[in-house]
Amino acid sequence: MKNTALTHIHESLGAKLVPFAGYNMPVQYEGVNIEHEVVRNSVGVFDVSHMGEFFLKGENALALIQKVASNDASKLVDGKAQYSCLPNNEGGIVDDLIIYKIADNNYLLVVNASNIEKDWNWISKHNDLGVEMINASEDYSLLAIQGPKAAEAMQSLTSIELSNMPYYTFQIGEFAGKSDVIVSATGYTGSGGFEIYFKNEDAEEIWNKVFEAGASFGIKPIGLAARDTLRLEMGFSLYGNDISDTTSPLEAGLGWITKFDKEFTNSENLKKQKEAGITRKLVGFEMIDRGIPRHDYEIADAAGNVVGIVTSGTQSPSLGIAIGMGYVPLDLATPDSEIYIRIRNKDVKAKVVKTPFYKK
Repeated sequence: MKNTALTHIHESLGAKLVPFAGYNMPVQYEGVNIEHEVVRNSVGVFDVSHMGEFFLKGENALALIQKVASNDASKLVDGKAQYSCLPNNEGGIVDDLIIYKIADNNYLLVVNASNIEKDWNWISKHNDLGVEMINASEDYSLLAIQGPKAAEAMQSLTSIELSNMPYYTFQIGEFAGKSDVIVSATGYTGSGGFEIYFKNEDAEEIWNKVFEAGASFGIKPIGLAARDTLRLEMGFSLYGNDISDTTSPLEAGLGWITKFDKEFTNSENLKKQKEAGITRKLVGFEMIDRGIPRHDYEIADAAGNVVGIVTSGTQSPSLGIAIGMGYVPLDLATPDSEIYIRIRNKDVKAKVVKTPFYKK
């Protein structure tokens, strides 16, 4: 197992560590529900240094991104980030990612930890354009500082005006006394905040300064279990659960990042799928009867026929009800459609709802 530059701190704080994507990662400190509420109401800090960072440089950097990514990266201006995905040749998704435009001919791609090698090989395979590719995943640490008080709590550490940063923009500047830190108004929780990218050697000092600055705001370290409940309440897809090598971006509700005014990997076939119409769709659902849906549970219709699969599910800490996501046929995909989750051989009633589940 690899460690992040901060693993020793998580150990000293009594975090429960679990193997995740080849790393020892903190899954929880005080408990999922407590940590979840901290992020929803004040400010919490996730060590997500296991994520991957690729820098793409050179005059053909944009052309390579346009070739492998579904969204239109030509729309990016300096300091703007964009959510996108890497389609494969079979109609599925290699990974979802965030693309940052640092300057002309200079981009940062942030990819999922479990897919670093796969994504690197995939993009490299398509790089017949002489683009300089740097895999900096082992050199960078990443903190997600999330919650409604994040801007106020962190403002003393930087001259970057945090409260006015639009969503999905970023600036590179001084943070916690360190230069060249990427401060990004992104996150995976739906409660606002920032993601901070910096070199590993600065990790411990930045962590300590973040917690000093946030002390009067009730800042706490947060584990990956709460990250999962927070993202699920927002209906955000998790790679390996809700999207994968076998799920189409259109089925997954990612048509908004699939732009057919340019060519990209498998765009022709995805365009045909759009024209023909999808046959299944990723939906959110709430449990009506008692029971908690879990990944890979079967979804049945009223007649007891298995029609789909649960991709994510939990007891929502914010809402006090069990929620989930899964793929169902189109005739069961409209809100208020009745579906059944098969829990221990019993079909438990649920209804399809619009996401996000959690509304601020």
